[in-house]
Amino acid sequence: MFKFKSELREVEVAGIRIGGPPGKNPTVLAGTIFYHGHKIVKDPEKGVFDEQKAEELINLQEELSDKTGNPCMVDVMASNPEAMVRYLDFVAEHTEKPILIDGTTAPVRIAGLEHAAEVGLLDRLIYNSLSPGFSQAEVAKIQEKGLKCAILLALNIRDFTTAGRIKAVKELLTVAEQHGVEKPLIDTCVMDIPSLGMACKALLQLKDELGLPVGCSPHNAIDTWRGLKTKMGKEAKRPCMASAAVMAVAVGADFVLYGPIGAAKYIFPAVAMVDAAQAFVLREEGIAVGREHPLFKIA
Repeated sequence: MFKFKSELREVEVAGIRIGGPPGKNPTVLAGTIFYHGHKIVKDPEKGVFDEQKAEELINLQEELSDKTGNPCMVDVMASNPEAMVRYLDFVAEHTEKPILIDGTTAPVRIAGLEHAAEVGLLDRLIYNSLSPGFSQAEVAKIQEKGLKCAILLALNIRDFTTAGRIKAVKELLTVAEQHGVEKPLIDTCVMDIPSLGMACKALLQLKDELGLPVGCSPHNAIDTWRGLKTKMGKEAKRPCMASAAVMAVAVGADFVLYGPIGAAKYIFPAVAMVDAAQAFVLREEGIAVGREHPLFKIA
């Protein structure tokens, strides 16, 4: 298995452990709900949506999480503060899992953070995300409210290489820690197919250098693949999404933001398979995994 020079760190959010040696803790999978174009959303400005279908999607993810042993989180996307508040309240009522605040702008994310603090959700909250273009208001609010967990996006618009990603994260990490972020998660930034390879390379290098939990959003490579449907057909999208997620997990991702929550039914089995395979290698090296690990649940 992989050998790392840094001590590998685990963080815990709402009872879910993220990080450590690849394969030891099952990969944490986060599906996005209420995203742009999501058919269950009726009014994205006011946050009106089909509540029955939203609940069904949250339940689907949790059922697959139970079956595979891969922990789950819900990534809440919103385009304005009013919608973010409504979405957060609904998701918090229907799951006890960690919740990612994933607003399209800083004011939307800040509104979500403020509301979460008011209703007592901070211990389940992950800020998604801080990028090199963060506003000072974001980090100030994170510090003011005492939020401990945030995703740091390895986006370097001047240098898209692996080295550029690593540089961006190190700079962000300093700022985040100065503002009270004690549980940083690193997203190595996938934008398209070429960047998927560099992001996967950065997963290993950042884990090696910093020992922090790492992950990415590999589905972005599929969403921006213009020739996928026209050249390969509509049926090619799902296996490609699963393959992209598996690629990241195979090289050490601790968490994966896999895209639309409805994709859970083909993402969870694929990732669980890789986790089980890696766990068996760890057993040969004398590292045990728990009975709730995919190794013991998917057979």
